[in-house]
Amino acid sequence: MTNSRQVAGSRQQSRDLDALGIPPADASVYTALLGHPRTRAVDLAEQCGLSAQQATRALSRLTASGMASRVPGRPARYLAAAPDIALGALAAERAAELRSARAMIEDLMEVHREASRFTHPAELVEVVTGAENLDARVRRLQDEARTQIRGFDRPPYVSVPGENLDLERQRLRAGVVFRVIYDREAIAYPGRLQNDILLSGTHGERSRVRPQLPIKMVMADEEVAVIPISSSPHVVDAAYIIHASALLDALVTLFEAEWDRAVPITEALTDPAPERDPETTTLLTLLAAGQTDAGIGRALGWSPRTTQRRVQRLMTELNATTRFQAGMNAKDRGWL
Repeated sequence: MTNSRQVAGSRQQSRDLDALGIPPADASVYTALLGHPRTRAVDLAEQCGLSAQQATRALSRLTASGMASRVPGRPARYLAAAPDIALGALAAERAAELRSARAMIEDLMEVHREASRFTHPAELVEVVTGAENLDARVRRLQDEARTQIRGFDRPPYVSVPGENLDLERQRLRAGVVFRVIYDREAIAYPGRLQNDILLSGTHGERSRVRPQLPIKMVMADEEVAVIPISSSPHVVDAAYIIHASALLDALVTLFEAEWDRAVPITEALTDPAPERDPETTTLLTLLAAGQTDAGIGRALGWSPRTTQRRVQRLMTELNATTRFQAGMNAKDRGWL
C-alpha cells in the first residue's frame, strides 16, 4: 500500500520536474518507476495516487519520449531511463531558453533606454545586480565595442581572472584596442601575470600597472562604462552602468590620467632592454609599481628568500636605496 508520505514525496518531485516542462502525472510516474523498476501500470497508479487511466496515459507519453521503456512479456512492466539521459537534454534545452530570454531582456532594455534617455535623465545611469548579470553585461560591453576597451583591473572578481581570454583575443583580431591598468593586487594574484596578463600582451593588449587604482572599471569606446557600486574588497554583486554623459567623460579623463602615471607591463616585457632578461624586466616592473616582496613572490612563484635576494641584488646594481628609486633609475637607464 502507498502511504501519505510516499504520495507527498512524489508530488514534490513532480513539482520540481515541472520546471523541465514535464507534466505532473508523468513526473510522478517517472520518479516512482526509478525507485521501483519493472513495475506494472496498476501498481504505479497506486504508488502515485493516480487512476489506472492516468497512469497508463503517463506511461504512454514517457515511453514515446524515451524516458521509460516497456519490458518484454506479460503483464506489461516498465523501466525508467537513467536521469542523466532522460532529463539532461531537457535541462540543457531549458538553460538555453533562459540564456536566450536574458539576451532578449537586454535587447528590450536597450530599446527602453534609447527611447527614454532624453526624457528621463536618470536612465543615463542604470543599476545591475547579481554576479551572473554583471558578467553577462561586461561580456556584452566587450562584444559591442567598436574601437577601444579601457579597464581598471583590481580585485574582487565576478569571474575567474583569465576566463575572458578567448573573447578578448577575438575582439583584438577585430581591431578593438585593449588598454588595461592593473593594480598591484591584481598583478600579485597567483598565476595571473604569467598565465593571463602576459598572454594577453602577446595578442595585443596594452597593459600598465599602478600601486593602487581609485575604482574598478570597464569602459567601451566613450559610450558606456561599468563600475561596482560597493567598494568591498571581497565581492562585487551590484554595479552602475553609465551611458554617454558628463559623468562618463569624467571617467575617461580619470583613466587617461592614471594611464600616464602607470608603469608599462607588456611593452617592457615583450621587448626588454638587450642587457636585461625578461625575468629581471618583470621584477623591475613590479618594483616600479610599488609591489611588496610578498606580492612579487606570488606573481613570479618565488620563495620569500629568493624574492628578497633578487630584489636586493637588483637594487644594489641600480645603486638604489628605495624601490621607487630603483624604478626611476631603471627608467633612466632605458631598462623600462
